[in-house]
This record gives sequence, structure tokens and C-alpha cells, in this order.
Amino acid sequence: MTSLNVPLMTGTATNPLPSLRFDDVAFRHQGKLLLGPCSFTLEGTGPTLVMGPNGAGKSLLLRLAHGLISPTQGRVSWLSAECPRQAMVFQQPVLLRRSALANLVHALAVNKTPRKTRLKLALEALARFGLTSCAATPARVLSGGEQQRLALARAWALSPSVLFLDEPTSALDPAATKAVEAAVQEFHERGTRIVMTTHDLHQARRLAGDVLFLSGGKVREHTPAASFFNAPTSREAQAFIAGELIE
Repeated sequence: MTSLNVPLMTGTATNPLPSLRFDDVAFRHQGKLLLGPCSFTLEGTGPTLVMGPNGAGKSLLLRLAHGLISPTQGRVSWLSAECPRQAMVFQQPVLLRRSALANLVHALAVNKTPRKTRLKLALEALARFGLTSCAATPARVLSGGEQQRLALARAWALSPSVLFLDEPTSALDPAATKAVEAAVQEFHERGTRIVMTTHDLHQARRLAGDVLFLSGGKVREHTPAASFFNAPTSREAQAFIAGELIE
């Protein structure tokens, strides 16, 4: 396990960020096609913002990418010698019935971090996300913003090469949203590949390096952020940016 005070390598020609590939991936449930077929590769430095209207398949795509579910068609793969270390933060954080500090220590134990370094890493992660005063507080009584920062602190302590975030600010107030976005930017600067779903155009403009746009379970565009916002090519993306309903 990489120590918090030893930074991860940023994406360079010799140490690129992990690249994710979807090859003809589809997902069906009870005979209904919910996503795909779709093929794309996430390369470059990102962050990649997965966008689209409600029901477009954004969360499903993230779960397929993270390996929480398997495609019913096609293949999801990482273009590296081995699967990179991953973490995922959900819209509603999944927290244990124990203190904020104990949540982090448990995650480190599950990931086989040496016992002698767990407490140090957990305390450093809490401090980095402004949660030191909440260390002894039961995680499930924290505010929504604090819970989301705790989930990010837990991911930070695990030093992931890839971080998936599923609408992490959708239920938060502006101040909490700003704190989470700052944390996402810190992960990015640390050298973590970010793949994040959002329906918030303003948030995507602030964070995106590239945009993967979905509608009706299909990938309609995958382009650099500037191209997507200034000159979208698909009818669906044009309507989404204009605030129109997408049929």
C-alpha cells in the first residue's frame, strides 16, 4: 500500500494513467437492453465526466467499469499489465456503523495495509479532508457533506490509481459541493484517473478534461471538454446543453 506521504506518479509518457477500454459492451436485464453496445477507450489525463439525462445509463456504465457487475456482452479491460487499484464513491456514501476514524482503519485493514501504519494513514486522510474533529463521531450521524468527504478520505487513504465517483454532489449544498470538487481536483493532481458521473453542466465545465455523453443507453459522444461544450456533434448532446428534453 502506497503511503500518503509518497505521491503517486502523475500521467506522463513513461508513467501514463491507466487506460480503460470498453469493447462492444452491453448490459441487459430481464431481456431489456439497458446499456450499449458501446466501444470507447479512456486515455489521456482526464478527468472524464460521464454526462447525460436521468436514465441514460451513467451509473450503470460506472458499475461495469469498476467491476461491480459484469457485461452481458463484450469486454471491459484495462490496458496495463495488471488491474489498477480502484476506489468508488457513491451518491449515498456506504459507511459502516462505527466512528469516522474506524471506517478508514477498517478499509485499510481490508486492503492489507500493515497494521503499524493504518492509524497514521487514517489520521492523515481525515486531516487532509478537514475531518479531524469528527474522528470519534459515528460516521452515519455526520452531515451529508461530511459523509461524502469521509468517503473521499477513505479512498485517498487507499491511494487508488483510478477513482470512480457516481453523482457525488447531487444531494449537497453549494459549500459542500465546492469541498468535494476541490477534493476531486486534488485526486487528479495527485495522479489518479478520475471517472465521474454528473448531470450538472456547470460542474462538468469546471472539472472535465474530456466528456463521455450518454443518452438512451448509448454513447453519443466522447470528446475533449472544450469540443463538447462549444461544438457538440450529436443531436442529443446539443439538446442536453441547450436544456431541452431528450426523447
